[in-house]
Amino acid sequence: MPIARHPSPEDVECLLRNAELRDQIEPYLDESIHEIDFAAMPTAIENRFLESMLAWEQAPLIPIARWFDPPLLLQPAGLLDDETLRERLWETIEHLFSKRVVLDFADHLSDRELYRLIRRDILPTAIKQVDLPDNYFHWDCSASEGDDPTIWLTYYASEQEREQWALETGGELPPRGVPPYPRALPAAPA
Repeated sequence: MPIARHPSPEDVECLLRNAELRDQIEPYLDESIHEIDFAAMPTAIENRFLESMLAWEQAPLIPIARWFDPPLLLQPAGLLDDETLRERLWETIEHLFSKRVVLDFADHLSDRELYRLIRRDILPTAIKQVDLPDNYFHWDCSASEGDDPTIWLTYYASEQEREQWALETGGELPPRGVPPYPRALPAAPA
């Protein structure tokens, strides 16, 4: 006679949490949810996914500057000498990282240009503030010029990405370059 396996209290708790999360996320669902194969996910992983979806849906849309108390405000770059600007830039980068804002592809920008980008574009932008420990917001600094991929293609794209872009768009690739301002910026865990 086979011995029946009884679920552990942790298994039961995980299943109950799953049912609770599915109920809470229901009002936010659309047809895109059917593209996810939940049957292939362990319930604990599905729960983390549903928690992140729910956190995103319920997160307030707030300018990044107001994620801080007091709000993070920067003086105009033209009022700062190079040393003061560099210090303020790195303080700001650390503050942003403390709220899990990561600056990607910034090594083509001088300190002054990066400071201006943060002040002009990043801090006033309203983004959903999702308060989950493994959630990072990535700001692509190579896209500061709109839809022009030249900076990314020149400094950051791999050869495979460059070739793929050329095939898909028929566009001419810019020459490869080395970013002139390499920095060790804080990064999200891999």
